[in-house]
Amino acid sequence: MNPRRVVVVGYGMAGARFAEEVRRRDPVGERVALTVVGAESHPAYNRVLLSAVLAGTMPAGVVGLHAPDWAETARVDLRLGTRVVDLAGREVVLSDGSTVEYDAVVLATGSRAWVPPVEGLRGESGALAADVATFRELDDCAAILSRVRPGAPVAVLGGGLLGLEAARGLLGRGCLVTVVHPVGHLMERQVDPAGGAVLAKVLTDMGVDVRLGRSAAQHLTGDGLKLDDGSHVPAELVVVAAGVRAETGLAEALGLAVDGGIVVDDTLRTSDPRIHALGDCAAHPGTVPGMVQSGWDQAVVLADLVTGADPAARYRGTPSVARLKARGIDLAALGEVHASPPDAEVITLDDPTRGRYAKLALRDNRVVGAIIIGFPDAAATITEFFDTGTPAPSDRLALLLGRANPSGTPRSPADLPDDALVCRCNTVTKAGLVTAWCSGATSVPALVAATRATTGCGTCADKTTAIATWLTDLNAEGS
Repeated sequence: MNPRRVVVVGYGMAGARFAEEVRRRDPVGERVALTVVGAESHPAYNRVLLSAVLAGTMPAGVVGLHAPDWAETARVDLRLGTRVVDLAGREVVLSDGSTVEYDAVVLATGSRAWVPPVEGLRGESGALAADVATFRELDDCAAILSRVRPGAPVAVLGGGLLGLEAARGLLGRGCLVTVVHPVGHLMERQVDPAGGAVLAKVLTDMGVDVRLGRSAAQHLTGDGLKLDDGSHVPAELVVVAAGVRAETGLAEALGLAVDGGIVVDDTLRTSDPRIHALGDCAAHPGTVPGMVQSGWDQAVVLADLVTGADPAARYRGTPSVARLKARGIDLAALGEVHASPPDAEVITLDDPTRGRYAKLALRDNRVVGAIIIGFPDAAATITEFFDTGTPAPSDRLALLLGRANPSGTPRSPADLPDDALVCRCNTVTKAGLVTAWCSGATSVPALVAATRATTGCGTCADKTTAIATWLTDLNAEGS
């Protein structure tokens, strides 16, 4: 029987993960002949780590997702530096004039940085002004780093996750950073006003000038920004991190249903049954836009379906978990961050003087949402309750302070289930670490190199070390 011909449009994080999951189920391509088309000229990379590249804590060369020979080894027809322009019959038409026959197409076109319509940010040609850069892709990092220098004033448009990660990274490089945010508090999607106030104080104490409730009215080339209240923000470089938009141009040209993203059902199928979509470009009711984890969860489901490994697989959504990857700031936001009584039981702890804030939301004795700033132990504990759905202890304050765990006693790595997420930034489970260790990665640096655990926000370093120690002890006992 001939293998099913599947073409993946997009070689970003979701497209790359889908290809990996397909080959995990079909290693030699007996069931699926896989072609991956990428518009960028370089291989797939981990976008989660871009803030570390910008901050200088990680070189750009180590954020790639695949080895140079991955496509050949994985029996994948990888075509970089080209894009899909049309689907004609059962053929995908590429911009270089070539065609690829298909039985199914997977759109993983991702998202693009949104640039607000501020006078002067773009030139007459539509291109960004010379002293303006977006922060979304690896090339953006290179463009930003080529223009900054210690002591230079830099303005960051946007006080969401990406904007604050960019601001902290540039601050670490010695820049004089101003964040301009149109809402009254930072990270309004993930944090409530009280938490946003604490976050703003932490950043201000670090040296970031935070301008809240203000929008850019005009970009003054080489001189910064004029704000809507008439004030001026000096800047040699303006970094735009004002949000993203799903890349739906190809889907619209193909006549697919689009509503903020490419509309998909629980099988990740679009309005054309031969075309699927996943990742940032897909719109599913159970997905929060911009979450890397949702794209990876979708890749697992779709790989099960296209290979026939599990015809009953369905995507039911991904719980929202966000971490701010900025040095010196411990922030996690889980689930229903804006829950309030009487819909949920809510406990808060507000300690702005010390840069700490915690909010815990429970329903039916289970954690449904949380905001944790400056309490790293609590973040790890509460995230575990949130992930597992374990009933919360009656001592809510102990949970809020990170002094409780699902078993009620100090948690050993042996007690963690195999599918427990150790490194959320790179979706590394306990089982993944064990597998890597058994394959020869028998030290923490080797585990990091093999799995990329700890290379995102870094909050999983202690747990990764504990698992490595546990495995070493197990091996010693068995010798």
